[in-house]
Amino acid sequence: MSYEIIWDGPALDAATLFLKDDPEGLRQLFASIDLLADSPRPEGSIPYGSPDPRRLHSGRYRARYEISEHTVRIIVLLVGRTG
Repeated sequence: MSYEIIWDGPALDAATLFLKDDPEGLRQLFASIDLLADSPRPEGSIPYGSPDPRRLHSGRYRARYEISEHTVRIIVLLVGRTG
């Protein structure tokens, strides 16, 4: 089963701001998030309070997302930088 990836407005806005000074880092983040469509709980992602909200690190970025089994969607809620 493949999941639909949906970007919440604030997450997409944050990614757009980071894109200006780190396009390669954002490409890596987007590629990691695209892989969630086939594997929504990859090794290295961690639960964020319960099994469906999760956090994923990719390079110097982190993304918080939520898995919806009922609608087969992954909603990216937040994008930020680590460190």
